[in-house]
Amino acid sequence: MSNKTPVVPESERQLEKLKWEVAEELHLDDDIKERGYENMTTREVGQIGGNMVKKMVQFAEEQMSNKADIKG
Repeated sequence: MSNKTPVVPESERQLEKLKWEVAEELHLDDDIKERGYENMTTREVGQIGGNMVKKMVQFAEEQMSNKADIKG
């Protein structure tokens, strides 16, 4: 049961920006421009999504660490 509506509506633009940033790092941005996401392989899309999750986890960890430093 997937709900595609973002919990924080303003985040949609930032997620799209992150998707392109990751695609560029993986050298898949040209493929996306040529073929579109719908014609990418499962592996390619999975690489982008997996790397997006890694970056989001890293960002969250940094935010939690910064809050701990402020309180501690």
